[in-house]
Amino acid sequence: MNILLVISSILAVTCFVWILNRFLPYKVCAICAGVSGTWLAMLGARFFGYSVDPAMLAMLLGGSVVGSAYQLEKKIGAEEKKLLWKILFIPAGFVTSYGVVYEKWYAVFGALVFLVLLAYVFLKASGKQETNKTVKELEEKMKQCC
Repeated sequence: MNILLVISSILAVTCFVWILNRFLPYKVCAICAGVSGTWLAMLGARFFGYSVDPAMLAMLLGGSVVGSAYQLEKKIGAEEKKLLWKILFIPAGFVTSYGVVYEKWYAVFGALVFLVLLAYVFLKASGKQETNKTVKELEEKMKQCC
């Protein structure tokens, strides 16, 4: 697949989502949608027998892995856990991407299970901290009030 076609696809989907965001009640990362929409289209094309450059597919998947890591990192409360999150998430995401590119479904499955568990541990823990912080703030306000 030609690099110009891939770049054109990314730009077209990005522009479409950017315009669509004006009408949606929530915002979607336009460039994220452009990149992921393009690699999804490439996977679809490959499924239907078209030749797809595995290096280009891998680059796009890798970009989505890193982008996902940074988007999800925002939901992790504790600053000291963010580096550990990226150290664990990004390589596992790359294993998933490698498995998708080379159709190693056992690697995809194993890495996805790990990623789901990792997300559960990190994101659930951060949610509890936020709740506890909110509860403590409310308790302090009540003490000051009465």
